[in-house]
Amino acid sequence: MIEPHAPAPAPPGAPPPRRRPARLPVRPDVGRFLVLACVFVCAACGLVYELELVALASYLMGDSVTQASVVLSVMVFAMGIGSLAAKRLRRYAAAGFGALEVVLALVGGCSSLALYAVFAWTGDWGGLWADGPRVLLVAFSLAIGLLIGAEVPLLMELIQSVRRQDAGGAVADLFAADYVGALVGGLAFPFLLLPFLGQLTSSLLTGAVNVVAGGALVLGLFRRDLGRRARWLLPVAGVTVLGLLASAAVLVDDFERAARQAVYGDDVRAALQSGVQEIVLTGGTRGRPLGLYLDGRLRVGGDERRYHEALVHPALSGPHAHVLILGGGDGLAAREVLTHSGVRRVDLVALDPALVRLARTDPALARLGGHAYDDPRVHVTTADAFRWLRGAPTPSYDAVVADLPDPGMTASTKFYSQEFYGLARRVLAPGGRLVVHAGPVTGRPRAFWTVEATLRAAGLHTVPYRVAGGTSRGPRDWGFVLAAAGTRPPLRLDPRERPPRTLTQAGLTADARAVRRTRVAGVRASTLVHPRY
Repeated sequence: MIEPHAPAPAPPGAPPPRRRPARLPVRPDVGRFLVLACVFVCAACGLVYELELVALASYLMGDSVTQASVVLSVMVFAMGIGSLAAKRLRRYAAAGFGALEVVLALVGGCSSLALYAVFAWTGDWGGLWADGPRVLLVAFSLAIGLLIGAEVPLLMELIQSVRRQDAGGAVADLFAADYVGALVGGLAFPFLLLPFLGQLTSSLLTGAVNVVAGGALVLGLFRRDLGRRARWLLPVAGVTVLGLLASAAVLVDDFERAARQAVYGDDVRAALQSGVQEIVLTGGTRGRPLGLYLDGRLRVGGDERRYHEALVHPALSGPHAHVLILGGGDGLAAREVLTHSGVRRVDLVALDPALVRLARTDPALARLGGHAYDDPRVHVTTADAFRWLRGAPTPSYDAVVADLPDPGMTASTKFYSQEFYGLARRVLAPGGRLVVHAGPVTGRPRAFWTVEATLRAAGLHTVPYRVAGGTSRGPRDWGFVLAAAGTRPPLRLDPRERPPRTLTQAGLTADARAVRRTRVAGVRASTLVHPRY
């Protein structure tokens, strides 16, 4: 029997009983504006954390598409879990939000430091440690996603406690501020934070902004809703995290130098972050071998001459008065081109002016490059090779040398597409030849034969070949494809020129026969909209 004065049960799906309004030190309109301003700042910080992880993981581990997919998918999944978990904290929305921002600032602000540290100090341990950066990337994506997702229910509770409104209107206001903040954070990262502060300092600064914004909202606006313990615990925790982030920012240069030495050894002579990549130069003095690293990958080592001779000399065995080099900002491909008599002009299109400047001015690198940039026949253009080819005069060049990063790197896949090779074919003079670095044959045979299939799809006749790596610092071999528009080009060295130091006709012929035995059947051409590397 239902007693006549018992309250009727709430219908299914009804909202929970209303909380009493928050006791604010300002008018409700001002309080609501301050909550939305905090939403704006927190959203910007959250997106910066996300972009920091994607960018650093791409620098350290390559394949930006994979890294972005992992970070975004894990983080969005974790945000959903965090939102569900935060439902239990709505009774303590102010204290819960304050604690959440303190933890998020610490985790997000230190994520880049931790990821770089694991990469630098455990990357060469092998075994399970080799996957340490990837595991840590997933862990940080999960943790940051959980914390960001937990913000939404708590902020919704806070904004409703300031001034009650219909749920649809509250959600619209909250997400409007969130999305605009994400826009600002997304634009600030590539155009302000990364170029002016660098990867590590920008994440630390973002953490500091995050904890200040959250602390100011909770302690300034909702202080009367906090319990006695939360009133002193939150300020102490916030100041502690700010102190840790500030200390890390002061020591970040020392940390970066130590991490760089762990990665490259004690022989680092020059290190700079250009607008395109990180450039590190080691050795080159007192008899020590010179090493050039781009984004942590060895590009020039003790066996560079074997690579560059194999890349250039077969392509220049015919007419070579006008030569185009795509990439090759280190000047070493240009050095090999200039050893051939009859070269009248060399056009070099490089993306990174900082690398070209280093190759001009660093004594060891300039000496290794034979001071090619001092030769008046060499003309340098700083541009994206794909974009430059679209406006290049046609036909112009007897030989085109594509000295570009491996096709396995996502940022480079457009330089190994059918469209790119079609543009390169267009600038070839009658009888001209194109040579392409196609990555290691032994390590990635499918990618190598995809390059060859893509060249054929662009209407070129191909001759694949390879040369063995010379030292343990480089890959086991390098693969190349020589191509021409009219007929299949002969794979030979010009007998009228001075013989290369590391390459012979007999060895070149034998290596070409050997590489044919590695052919992978069924590979298809790679295009801009369907990359296959």
